[in-house]
Amino acid sequence: MIFNKHTARKTAEVLLQVNAIKLSPKEPFTWASGWKSPIYCDNRIVLSFPPIRNYIRETMAKQIEKQYGKPDVIAGVATGAIGIGMLVAEYMGLPFIYVRPDAKGHGRKNQIEGFLESGQNVVVVEDLISTGNSSLNAVRALKQAGVNVKGMIAIFTYGFDVAAKNFAEENILLQTLSNYDSLLEQALDTNYISEKELQTLSEWNTNPSEWNAN
Repeated sequence: MIFNKHTARKTAEVLLQVNAIKLSPKEPFTWASGWKSPIYCDNRIVLSFPPIRNYIRETMAKQIEKQYGKPDVIAGVATGAIGIGMLVAEYMGLPFIYVRPDAKGHGRKNQIEGFLESGQNVVVVEDLISTGNSSLNAVRALKQAGVNVKGMIAIFTYGFDVAAKNFAEENILLQTLSNYDSLLEQALDTNYISEKELQTLSEWNTNPSEWNAN
């Protein structure tokens, strides 16, 4: 997993600024999986703030070109990364496609929406990495379409060990603008959280499926 420390702190700053990421150790959120969590992330909120979405778009585009070279196509993972993926593709002057979790049950029954040719080089854009399962499901669909997946870039990762394992097994390079450790550093330095809350947030990240606030 690749990230730049300065970019990671700056990205964490803007995500906290617009509440795209919320930290609530005392009143945890419940995820769809049933996990209790002191953090909730909805990076789609950045789309509503032009200066911040422009920062994310331009930073992602520069990181893509630096790490992977200029691909033939940008692919967004539905639905969370469609908006930011399309902005990145527009900024880079590239075609855009997106990948559904599953093929549609009607019409052309597409899982991949947009024009794609076998043999093209593709970089996948994602908004958030937790376990990596849904992101890698999109990668597998693209590989089945006969394209070369150069790698993936995401706005944020929780940094779970299971995600690192899943990406390694799929042999996919993941680059993120920010990560959990950088988020906590930024939140502590700006007094968004206290030292005690930092400890709670760190404990959750070590074993999120078993964690609870009590």
